[in-house]
Parts: sequence; C-alpha cells; structure tokens
Amino acid sequence: MTDEWWFCLKHMRVEPEKGCPNKDRMGPYTSADEARGALKRSAERNREWEKADRDWNDDD
Repeated sequence: MTDEWWFCLKHMRVEPEKGCPNKDRMGPYTSADEARGALKRSAERNREWEKADRDWNDDD
C-alpha cells in the first residue's frame, strides 16, 4: 500500500488508496490533510480560471 490519499466525492470524505473507484474521487494526494483540502483548492482554481478567462475574453 502506498502513502497516497484521496477525497471521495460520493461520500465526501478522505480515503486511503483502497477505497471507492477513482471515478468518484479526487487525488491522489500525499497526505490526508492535503486530500481534505481538495474541494477548497478546486474551487479556488476554478475562480482563478474564470477570472483569467474573463480577462482574456473581454469582448462582452
């Protein structure tokens, strides 16, 4: 077993390597704490991408 952690989107919890299918998870992460922050990091990255996309496409 490796030391990788995942965030399960189906159960909304951190899981070790043996858990739900990868299609239902985000990861792998190097620690349980890192996996715990997966949704927050994803939301932050989405906001950054949306802002960058608006700046790029400022024709509106």
